[in-house]
Amino acid sequence: MDKPVTYFEVLKWASSFLEEHNKETAIAEYLLLEYNNWNKTNLLLNFNKEVPEEIVNRLKTDLVKVSENYPPQYLIGSCEFYGERFVVSEDTLIPRPETEELVELCLTENDLTKKSVVDIGTGTGIIAVSLKKNRPNWDVSAVDLSSSALEIAKENALQLDTSIDFYLGDALEPVMDETFDIIISNPPYIGEEEWPEMDESVRIHEPKMALFADNKGLAIYEKIAKEATKVLNEKGKIYLEIGYTQGMSVVRIFEEYFPQKVVEVVKDMSGHDRMIKVY
Repeated sequence: MDKPVTYFEVLKWASSFLEEHNKETAIAEYLLLEYNNWNKTNLLLNFNKEVPEEIVNRLKTDLVKVSENYPPQYLIGSCEFYGERFVVSEDTLIPRPETEELVELCLTENDLTKKSVVDIGTGTGIIAVSLKKNRPNWDVSAVDLSSSALEIAKENALQLDTSIDFYLGDALEPVMDETFDIIISNPPYIGEEEWPEMDESVRIHEPKMALFADNKGLAIYEKIAKEATKVLNEKGKIYLEIGYTQGMSVVRIFEEYFPQKVVEVVKDMSGHDRMIKVY
């Protein structure tokens, strides 16, 4: 690639490089789209145009990092979630599509009227900010145990013009003197025994605090359930993301603490148990 090259040629080369290193070839297209702030149509329209040298050099450098299991979203420094762009860093998890389904479930089941909401383990702030963006009348709070993650979340709230109350602390502990209509969370739910099964890029680069929980990943749900009994309004609801094998285990935890409520498993678009709602 020492001579001038087109986007078509660069994409072909980059895809081959990724294939040789057993990485998803789609990452090549993703990086080119992100560098240029393009969609796929823009890329097609520019297929036969010469790629600027600085982009070629950046792509070469980034592909080497990807081959060494560095997540491409961290290279870009941001990613899309629920129609908005969020800053990400190694202090936060990379947002997943499943969490969009959690946000969608909460928004679909709750109207525009004023509500008090708390997001536990907010990370990048994707859940809290997305809810506030779509329900401006809601009073939204967000808690995280990582001060670095909270800084990212605050940056995202500011960039997306949303007013959210942020708290540093563990689960609901910082807000035990308040009450909420909705408690929502994508908490750390992976058990240590699942470590060998995880993708190398996740194991090396994503924050372990946001991934792992004791008792086969169930410890955080036990803590949330116990604390929620003190802060959830009588007619309040809880929405949680779960691991696809944890459905009935989490249901039993919340049935114990909320015997008067319905506790239900909700499947994701792939047909896996992915969410719990308590209502």
